[in-house]
Amino acid sequence: MKYTEGSEIRDTKAPAGPIEERWEKRKFSAKLVNPANKRKLNVIVVGTGLAGGSAAATLGELGYNVKSFCYQDTPRRAHSIAAQGGINAAKNYRGDGDSIYRLFYDTVKGGDFRARESNVYRLAQVSVNIIDQAVAQGVPFAREYGGLLDTRSFGGAQVSRTFYARGQTGQQLLLGAYQALERQIAAGTVEMHTRHEMLDLIVSDGRARGVIVRDMVTGEIERHLADAVVLATGGYGNVFFLSTNAKGCNTTAIWRAHERGAYFANPCYTQIHPTCIPVSGEYQSKLTLMSESLRNDGRVWVPLRKDDDRAPGDIPEEERDYYLERIYPAFGNLVPRDIASRAAKNVCDEGRGVGSGGLGVYLDFRDAIGRLGRDAVEKKYGNLFEMYERITGENPYDVPMRIYPAVHYTMGGLWVDYDLQSTIPGLFVIGEANFSDHGANRLGASALMQGLADGYFVLPTTIGDYLANGPYGEVDEEAVAEAEIKVRTRIDRLMSVNGTRTPDSFHRELGKLMWDYCGMERTEESLRKALERIPELREEFWKNVKVSGTAEELNQVLEKAGRVADFFDLAELMCLDALVRTESCGGHFRAESQDPDGEALRDDEHFAHVSAWERTPSGETVLHKEPLEYEYVKMTQRSYK
Repeated sequence: MKYTEGSEIRDTKAPAGPIEERWEKRKFSAKLVNPANKRKLNVIVVGTGLAGGSAAATLGELGYNVKSFCYQDTPRRAHSIAAQGGINAAKNYRGDGDSIYRLFYDTVKGGDFRARESNVYRLAQVSVNIIDQAVAQGVPFAREYGGLLDTRSFGGAQVSRTFYARGQTGQQLLLGAYQALERQIAAGTVEMHTRHEMLDLIVSDGRARGVIVRDMVTGEIERHLADAVVLATGGYGNVFFLSTNAKGCNTTAIWRAHERGAYFANPCYTQIHPTCIPVSGEYQSKLTLMSESLRNDGRVWVPLRKDDDRAPGDIPEEERDYYLERIYPAFGNLVPRDIASRAAKNVCDEGRGVGSGGLGVYLDFRDAIGRLGRDAVEKKYGNLFEMYERITGENPYDVPMRIYPAVHYTMGGLWVDYDLQSTIPGLFVIGEANFSDHGANRLGASALMQGLADGYFVLPTTIGDYLANGPYGEVDEEAVAEAEIKVRTRIDRLMSVNGTRTPDSFHRELGKLMWDYCGMERTEESLRKALERIPELREEFWKNVKVSGTAEELNQVLEKAGRVADFFDLAELMCLDALVRTESCGGHFRAESQDPDGEALRDDEHFAHVSAWERTPSGETVLHKEPLEYEYVKMTQRSYK
């Protein structure tokens, strides 16, 4: 895949001056829309997870006319519901030294110094408001005996700042956002469209002015217009086929925006979560996450001996290697996800893995149960233990859990400025769909924080600055018709191939290729192999995919085929981005770039930048670089020892 290098790109919206004052300065300088004018303005929000649901609810509350779209049958089924462990906030309720600045520092360091300082500091500031908002909505956060909100620790931090609701934090927060959204639907400010999938972005006179969607029940193609469009459609981890994401999660919305001119930033930054149930067979279509919060009390270990097939209870203490505690004594089992994942891979590569195929390590609660008692552990993690037992048939109160890393989150996404606006005016991107806050590795419990920060507090201010110049007039009918024709042509093409292979079979093959060649560890050789094989597989897809049924009805095979087609194009860009970035940083580990201890070795001289990829109207790929400048955090080699 060829590319050219284009001009440098800069975020011009972040104010200068002391970092703690920048968000207040931006809020004050942003133009306001008076209440009467808000009723004349229309906003489309695609996605109803924590970011999209909270954004649509807040924009409706402010008085804008909002259309909300999701492909699920209810906003409650958005994948945010699957988040388990908690949400970070710099409240310092424990009095253990936490602060907004420390959360800012931990996030920049956790992202291996590849995130913007201004965005991350704002996230830390806003985090304290999110908890108050959620509590006011009735979110049942865990509480201590005296009634105060409880917190626990998460990877990459030495303070206890993670608020939680057992192992169901995402579900409870999503229900809070959902009830706020439903209130606005009842009030008439939000028009809800379930079972609709966005298939293209309408760009008129250089501005995002609407979307083309397919009614997934009837097959009808619809056009919807607005003064601004917000994408809150999540990440693209399902490019690997096996991941912790819901099967419906896809890249289509942001990829179609990319094809319309929105830059795609850092696509190679994908996160491998260290605490997942290992693969058990070829029949699997997804993997199950076990919350990182389990590493608070669970101890990770493997046998000292290679190929030790004894039951874990038969292995004495002196023959166990608690390798995270041994290698990283300061953080122990609470090192960041990228480090814990690579450490698990390394011990398994040495032949000390456990379970079928040797791709697993133990997460053991024996000591915690002995120290706290089974009842206390059950109160903290009971639903997670129950889920593990239902899936594996093993009782984690009696035997250690078996875990192994799996694809979980994507730090890359559409490029946005400080206002969360993409390179297409009027197209705003929030939550996991953008790239803005996490650098090369997201700290645990920060996804929920970013989604709600963007939706409740950041976007409603910054989108007003753009909408203050609206309404933007009539939309060019030619632009709408062209987008609709493009969608119909693509569907017709998929339906007409009539080959012999299912979309799932292609997806599975692409996913294995990506995991093997662009997974936890990448090399120049593996990435070049992937870049040779992906175009071949894509060509075979368009010659031999079988889409049964018709396009004028509920057709899940057609839905999958369209999403897999976009995954091919995304996978190619991911591998190119990983090939060009010859350093290791966070979740992007190039085997050629590691220090003597096997840790990621950054190259700040050549790669302290965001890679923002443009796809030109002629189909060329252009790399634009956004320099990352650090005034408050010194770039150093990360150490959690």
